[in-house]
Amino acid sequence: MADHKNILFLIALCIFFSAAVIQLFYYLFFYLSVYLKRSPETKRSSEPVSIIICARNEADNLLNFLPAVLEQEYPDYEVIVVNDCSEDNSYDILGKYLIQYPHLRISTVNKDPKFTHNKKFAQFIGIKAARNEILLFTDADCQPESDKWLEGMASHFDEKTNFVLGYGGYLRENGLLNKYIRYDSMTIAMQYLGMAIRGIPYMGVGRNLAYRRSVFFTNKGFGLHNHVISGDDDLLVNTIATGENTSVEFRNETHTRSIPCSGINEWVTQKKRHLTTAPYYKFKDKFLLITEPLTRIVFYALFIVLLSFMFLWPWLLAVFLLRSITQITVFTLVQKKLNEPGLLAYLLFFDIFSPLINSIIFLSNYRSRSGKNKWK
Repeated sequence: MADHKNILFLIALCIFFSAAVIQLFYYLFFYLSVYLKRSPETKRSSEPVSIIICARNEADNLLNFLPAVLEQEYPDYEVIVVNDCSEDNSYDILGKYLIQYPHLRISTVNKDPKFTHNKKFAQFIGIKAARNEILLFTDADCQPESDKWLEGMASHFDEKTNFVLGYGGYLRENGLLNKYIRYDSMTIAMQYLGMAIRGIPYMGVGRNLAYRRSVFFTNKGFGLHNHVISGDDDLLVNTIATGENTSVEFRNETHTRSIPCSGINEWVTQKKRHLTTAPYYKFKDKFLLITEPLTRIVFYALFIVLLSFMFLWPWLLAVFLLRSITQITVFTLVQKKLNEPGLLAYLLFFDIFSPLINSIIFLSNYRSRSGKNKWK
């Protein structure tokens, strides 16, 4: 009986070691690359750019954040705001800005009770209206970190670059929810930026994303994913982007910051909408994205079980410390590079529970399919 028990423990220990190796691989191969990757020197680009913002009932955010977009230090660009069925005073605010900023253009989508649509329709209207080949996207509740944002994102485009993935974080506020939102945003960026650097671009975020207009239309726009409530950013990248035609940009002056959700229910709703795209990813990308949190759960669970029986505990502690030191080191370096201070103290807590939280939210999407075409 004792031999049988020891065999089970040895099997569990081997699985624990394997999970630890996989975790180290993700941190050292993908996530560390975000820190090690050096952005090229910004080359002055004069190629005209169209910035596209979709806004539905965003009057306050347009008032507060749109000037930072309209006052970029760049020689030739237009800003297209798609005023999508707004019922607040967005039109009045945009009208005032039209007088002040001649490079601002407005596309209006009027409300029709017989026709509901998702964000992709508004995005398509903005892309159709764009006069320029290079398109840069952000949201109405986003603010660029500097007037060099446009210049930094545009500087990556050359004859082979079709996509530029930027970093879109959230404003720093008090409270545990804000810290978790910023942690979640940062760790997702570690994934999509790190994988893109390693030649596996799988997503971008619409808060800070650029691509070519011609590529959008050549590949039939949003294509088969047009019905999906979200995915105007990540599914487009997942479908078209390659290691050869994609670049990343994460200098501090090119970040954008968004208003974070103020309550847990609002955040869960937002997270559910974002996770609706996951089933449509390529198999390779789904495998890579599932493997990391799955091995993380296995790593922590087996560590607790084996340590409770004190089974080869010096080896357990050594492997746990190796993974922890690697994780803390990489997280600290990337946290500094993406300008996300104040999260390290919560790393262990968030690291353990985030896979469980995401799994619960993801599974809940299968229980509710309402709001298919709603994005605001």
